[in-house]
Amino acid sequence: MFINRSFFKPLLTSVALATCAIGGIHTIAIAQGTPGLVIFGNKDVDILSYYLDFGGTAKQRDRYRLRIPKKKLQNGATQFIISYPDYFDGKFDTDKIEVRPDRDKKKSLELKNVVWDEENRFIQIDLAQPLTEAKKVEIVLSNTRNPDVGTYYFYAQVVPAINTPVPERVGAWVLSIDP
Repeated sequence: MFINRSFFKPLLTSVALATCAIGGIHTIAIAQGTPGLVIFGNKDVDILSYYLDFGGTAKQRDRYRLRIPKKKLQNGATQFIISYPDYFDGKFDTDKIEVRPDRDKKKSLELKNVVWDEENRFIQIDLAQPLTEAKKVEIVLSNTRNPDVGTYYFYAQVVPAINTPVPERVGAWVLSIDP
């Protein structure tokens, strides 16, 4: 069977363009901006958005921006508790933790206390003044040492400022650390 030369050149061009497009989509897809599609995991947990400023490369320094939407903080907050799995071997700098209302980079809430309990695998952030109105919040963990390659569920609990001061689970950040 003969292949017409006039058909072969456009076909080759189409294949080359499709390959470049797929490669470009892959590059965009590996950006650490949102949790993406979670196929396996806990269906009973709301997935929260996050951003890793320096790409989420294993064993490198990074800045985690863990976001909690306004609808999850209807009763405000006095304390945030972030728990993580036992196989997470990263390191946190408690002196470089901030809580920013409305994701305002210039404004940070005053913190009373920050405790990193490595044995029980959680970070507890106490606010100096309760956040009484519902606002979206960004918890910034700067100077964090990324763990090994893998997927890590960070669970968020909030102690409300209004109503019963019992921690409520508001969701999870599904962090992906790449090689």
